[in-house]
Amino acid sequence: MEFTVTSRLNLKPPFMGPAQRENLSLLTDLELVSRYKLTLDKLYVGELFKRYSHLVLGLCINYFKDKDNAKDALVQIFEKLFDELKKREVENFRAWLCFVSRNYCISYLRKQKTENTRQKDYQIGQETFVEMEPVVRHDDKEVQLQHLEEAIKQLNEEQRICVDLFYLQEKSYQDIAAATGFSLKEVKSFLQNGKRNLKNILTQNNEHVPIK
Repeated sequence: MEFTVTSRLNLKPPFMGPAQRENLSLLTDLELVSRYKLTLDKLYVGELFKRYSHLVLGLCINYFKDKDNAKDALVQIFEKLFDELKKREVENFRAWLCFVSRNYCISYLRKQKTENTRQKDYQIGQETFVEMEPVVRHDDKEVQLQHLEEAIKQLNEEQRICVDLFYLQEKSYQDIAAATGFSLKEVKSFLQNGKRNLKNILTQNNEHVPIK
């Protein structure tokens, strides 16, 4: 594993760097960090990778529950160190590395969860929104959008805000609640009533505006 993953890191300097003239295994963690900050020779970080890659990989597997995703995260974390070590004062490299690794995993999973929630909410919304069946079809998408925007303006303020954020800006229920101060129950209610009212408005005007 060590050779395969290490090969994905860009550790080769453009010239014979100082790290290539030292026995890196004899240096302490902090000596490696100090020399990297002075020379920016990535081989010093490469030595730290050799020492702690298994530790970080195990931590990532604990979070991701998947070895391939954990390996990808391992590479991203150590690539992140190239910049982080330039601006951080590290007193205990092992403890600091665990802190950075945990933060990376938590941040990645939180972002992934938010994206999955947004996609799920949007899919549910689309499945209900397409209930507006065509009465008169327009081939011009700009005309369709214009009619939709005009119809949205006729909704009350709460419905208009929620419909705009959900269908046009593709925000999730949670995003809308956070942005507006409405509860999740209110957001869902405003969207449901807004969708129904939009359908009525567009039907009365003999307009069909599919949103896919």
